[in-house]
Amino acid sequence: MIVVATDDFEVYHDVVAELRDRGVAFTTREPGGALPDGTRVVIRTADEDDPLPADVVAVAASAGDARRAVEEAVSVLRGAEGRIIVGVDPGPRPGIAVLAGGTVLAAFQVPLSEAAAAIRRETEDATDPLVRIGDGARLQGAHLVNDLDDHTVELVDEAGTTPYLGTGARGMGDVLAAVNIARRSGAVTESREIEPTPGELQRIKNRSRRASEDDRTIDEGLARRVAAGELTVGEALAAHRKRDTDASGAGEDG
Repeated sequence: MIVVATDDFEVYHDVVAELRDRGVAFTTREPGGALPDGTRVVIRTADEDDPLPADVVAVAASAGDARRAVEEAVSVLRGAEGRIIVGVDPGPRPGIAVLAGGTVLAAFQVPLSEAAAAIRRETEDATDPLVRIGDGARLQGAHLVNDLDDHTVELVDEAGTTPYLGTGARGMGDVLAAVNIARRSGAVTESREIEPTPGELQRIKNRSRRASEDDRTIDEGLARRVAAGELTVGEALAAHRKRDTDASGAGEDG
């Protein structure tokens, strides 16, 4: 666990904001206060030097240097807590959670096209990281499995991984599901078929119609590119619209 313990308001504000942006679990204490069980890192200023237990690492932070301090604190956790496991709840915007020894180090959502790169950034310094991907969104999951061929990937039964969300937790479901997926073992998978079924293509077309402002439905070719992760629905709609505009302009010129 990371504890923020400083009386410097600016440092406190910047460090807490950075931890929240990364989705890292943490708590706060007054300088010199009792630390909770499981504390591994204390972030504080360099002149706040109250004695710490031997197994707790102090990370010095200063105004304008919060990102570096948080990166250092997270690196300490990664080294202390064991193997890095990344859970992924696949979809158009996958939920991603990074855990070490059961501790959530980071949690976030990105577009599918950016997910593999984000996972690589989170695991670049890890030894033998493991990526666990839920099996619910077959096409998006297959895209990630195939993109992460340089990682050990497990395909996980994601049934029951999305918790009930109470008031104020809207939008958190995919991230919380990713945490639960990371904690559930699966079958090692090296590649997965991404050929979409007719039903899957139709669902993508239906999504495009619902997302458009002009009741537009993309064609099968664009739907296949969306299924393969090459385009988002928004990009496919833009391409479809441009094609119609270009065709109309060519007709007028003729």
